[in-house]
Amino acid sequence: MAAICVYCSSSDAIDERYLALATEVGARLAQRGHSLVSGGGCVSMMGRVAAAARAGAAHTVGVIPAALMGYEVADAAADELVVTGDMRERKAVMDQRSDAFLALPGGLGTLEELLEVWTARSLAMHTKPVVVLDPDGVFDLLFELVDRMSAAGFVRPAARAAVTLTRSPDAALAALEQALEQAPVSPACPGRRGAHGQSCRRLP
Repeated sequence: MAAICVYCSSSDAIDERYLALATEVGARLAQRGHSLVSGGGCVSMMGRVAAAARAGAAHTVGVIPAALMGYEVADAAADELVVTGDMRERKAVMDQRSDAFLALPGGLGTLEELLEVWTARSLAMHTKPVVVLDPDGVFDLLFELVDRMSAAGFVRPAARAAVTLTRSPDAALAALEQALEQAPVSPACPGRRGAHGQSCRRLP
């Protein structure tokens, strides 16, 4: 089992197919025995992935800044709801509580979160897998930009390769699981889960 951090949209203006995608991801995550770490909102994709994960008996952790408690409508049904002082603390807690990162289609917040963990992975600041699930090509221009930057020498090929792009929930979760099997874990915590469901700390 692993604690999977899912980044995704909290917008109500998106097409229904993205809400269905989030629901499927939450359900598949639970079926595979993983837990969920999310941004702590109960609306849009963020809410759907958490609700579906809980419906499948997965443990869910929501992490939300106090200032967004009303705006994003806090996920009061979360097994653990962590309220932070600001966005920086929110992302830090999400990072600490997660074994891997999965980015679904989303807006500027999702893009920022993806780029931050992608950059940290490329700098060997963590060894946690980073996977993008993008069935409709929302992030295709981003990857095209990074490829052009790599060709021009601004991005190392290894940094570009630090993120895996997938098109289906099963492919995304399979990529995460394969990478987790290859990632080093602390000898004191050889399994994926701690005694109370917390993530095991990975070696740097």
